[in-house]
Amino acid sequence: MSPNSAATVTENLRLRYRTFAEREAHVICPLYEQIACQIAGSDDVLRFLSTLPIPKQQPNLLLAAAKFLFGTARDADQFEQLVLDHSESIRAVMLARSTQTNEPGRCATILPVLARLPGPLALIEVGAAAGLCLFPDRYGYDYGRVRIYPDSFKCSNVPVFPCRASDATPIPDALPKVVWRRGLDLHPIDLCDPVEVKWLESLVWPGQNGRMERLGAAINIAQKTLPQVSPGNLTTDLPELVALAPSGGTRVVFHSAVLSYLNQVDRDAFVRHIRGLDVVWVSNEAYGVFPEIDARLSAAVPQGCFILSMNGVPVAFTGPHGQFIDWLCHEPARPVF
Repeated sequence: MSPNSAATVTENLRLRYRTFAEREAHVICPLYEQIACQIAGSDDVLRFLSTLPIPKQQPNLLLAAAKFLFGTARDADQFEQLVLDHSESIRAVMLARSTQTNEPGRCATILPVLARLPGPLALIEVGAAAGLCLFPDRYGYDYGRVRIYPDSFKCSNVPVFPCRASDATPIPDALPKVVWRRGLDLHPIDLCDPVEVKWLESLVWPGQNGRMERLGAAINIAQKTLPQVSPGNLTTDLPELVALAPSGGTRVVFHSAVLSYLNQVDRDAFVRHIRGLDVVWVSNEAYGVFPEIDARLSAAVPQGCFILSMNGVPVAFTGPHGQFIDWLCHEPARPVF
């Protein structure tokens, strides 16, 4: 690598971590905001990051790897020193792992779409990780003006996910009936493996104690009926999985914060597959992932929001971890294919 290209890589990383601090960690996690700012100013840490493949340089992966190995750092200075003192062990975790933030709270933002579909439902999640989002019918939800609980709420430790909902959001009266559920992931997470569960917990940001407690409760529910998550590639293996889903209801393919990890060629291939399948497609992704969906928006996307869409039609802005949903229309989205 030439000196000029090395300098470019360093400056790109510096910008990436500053942007993460300002747009993602700001307010939500002051510690990670401080750490990301410090990394952006640390040539030594940026040099370490530059030796990793580009997909492995992301802030969330570095932060989770350090937490996985050493727990939560006291402050930014300690975090920087941990990276410099233990770069090889951190490198090994970052190369072996990915940011499979299996946030079950996202079910709160997907539920208003699922509940409007003709039941019963057969759910297929791509990028399912441990499959925690395959149980939207077994969690509780607090939308402020409305609370929804599963039948098992009074007799088990059911997580209740808080979600601020706009007045236009069509909050359901009851949970949908799910008769079949399967996931697809390059590297499924085994909920029976304590090390795998620890990795999921490491992806939760410091200070988000409620989120950690709800994650633990969702894991307990999933461990009682382990979700079937098949190893496979969403650009090639999805049709085979859809073919296994029972008829007689609505087959739903959904994903959240997954397609941003694919290049545009693979995203286009995924959409071509979806268009050829007899399914309802529910997408919950960041702005820019699907330009054809973004182009249908009549309102500017607030910073840090995801775009929830059904069959290619945007219906809501959502919080990345299911914190809120702001509905964009009053009528069910119509398919564009």
